[in-house]
Amino acid sequence: MLKQINKEANRKARHARVRKKLSGTPQKPRLNVYKSNANIYAQIIDDIAGTTLVSASTLDKDIKSGLSNSSNKEAAKMVGDVIGKRALEKGIEEVVFDRSGYKYHGKVKELAEAARNAGLKF
Repeated sequence: MLKQINKEANRKARHARVRKKLSGTPQKPRLNVYKSNANIYAQIIDDIAGTTLVSASTLDKDIKSGLSNSSNKEAAKMVGDVIGKRALEKGIEEVVFDRSGYKYHGKVKELAEAARNAGLKF
């Protein structure tokens, strides 16, 4: 009998492995990405203080109104653009990118590139 692969558990293990080494500071906070089947979320986090400084997702009204589908690359690009602009408004210019165990392609890549184009440095 074949054992079924639990992709979510494998992703969480990858994320835990990376998070041992990666941490956000007040000078260089962590840009965290999370994907669900329906939406994509991004947060900029100061791990020392334990606070979320800036967040954006496809559930935000200004992003949701311009989308036909909230789970595609176009939506990820919009979230990346918004998170970049909000971060610059708060005075955050440089971040550490935390892809949460996801591969760097598709939606995660689009979000990261849009944030870079908005002015964030990784």
